[in-house]
Amino acid sequence: MQKTNFREQFTNVADACALAQSIVDTVREPVVVLDMGLRVIAASRSFYLAFKVSPEETQGRLFYALGDGQWDIPKLRVLLDKIIPEHGVMEDYEVEHEFPNLGHRIMRLNARQTFYEGGADATILLGIEDVTERRMLEVQKDELLKQKDILLDEIRHRIANSLQIIAGIILMKANTVSSEESRLLLQDTHDRVISIATVQQQLNASGIIGPIEMVPYLERLGVALAASMIGDARPITLNVVGTAGSLNSRQAESVGLITTELVMNALKHAFPDQNMKGRINVAYDADGTNWKLSVADNGIGKPDGVFAQPKTGLGTGIIKALAQELNAKVETLAGPNGTIVSITHATFAAAVTRAA
Repeated sequence: MQKTNFREQFTNVADACALAQSIVDTVREPVVVLDMGLRVIAASRSFYLAFKVSPEETQGRLFYALGDGQWDIPKLRVLLDKIIPEHGVMEDYEVEHEFPNLGHRIMRLNARQTFYEGGADATILLGIEDVTERRMLEVQKDELLKQKDILLDEIRHRIANSLQIIAGIILMKANTVSSEESRLLLQDTHDRVISIATVQQQLNASGIIGPIEMVPYLERLGVALAASMIGDARPITLNVVGTAGSLNSRQAESVGLITTELVMNALKHAFPDQNMKGRINVAYDADGTNWKLSVADNGIGKPDGVFAQPKTGLGTGIIKALAQELNAKVETLAGPNGTIVSITHATFAAAVTRAA
């Protein structure tokens, strides 16, 4: 069967007009065809239904005069009188207006100037989309997200405060027990609770939505750890350095806990003498989503492979468990100049190996 193109099939003007009107009527959103004097040549069925006007009171009239002047909007006048003739197109322009029988609505307008080869006067096609409900839903969504953020922030603050209270109760109990073993155990528990509270506080400072920038987060954590665990009584400095990189909130929390445990271990084992001068360096290196955390001290050192021993302290067990959860490997290098503990994410290690 021979195919017939559009021009060949619709040589009759009336047929072409009927087709054009049918196309306009099938469009779900209201559409209006205007001449260059901004009088209505035709409108879609959806336009008549949406704005409760009839063809008789619409066609041939100025667009601004329709529906008792409901479209007589200053911003729209500027668009149709100047922007369309100059640029030929208007896309996604929104106007807010009080429409009779509709109330306050937000309309998204798209317009295009059309020219004809046969010499007919140019026309303007104006599409109208009611986005009021969509905008209301977006506002409600934004409000709910704000409320959620406030609630989560409040929960985190309460958790941190509760941990501080629990830590205080444990410390009070440690000062009252007669057993040295029990006292040391309670003090160790107190330190762990304080470490979790400190990490939570720094996460609050970093924000809980989206990725956490790790170097600023670890810097704040380092300042908090130095204030709570070193203070002015011990001549030990704690420094944080690193390259830009981010993790999600859960990963950042685990890295923060590992850092805290390693700093606590260094203070306890690398500098057993309270008057011993020392330095603890925390380094975070990142390559995209790959990362490596190192905590180094210049203390008395400790045996190699301590983290590989089957029976180790609570802190070591916590570090190993968190590292495993992060798909990272723990390595310890000890010598006369101190100890370096590295937590290396698996893909970071692979990238370094390939580069070598």
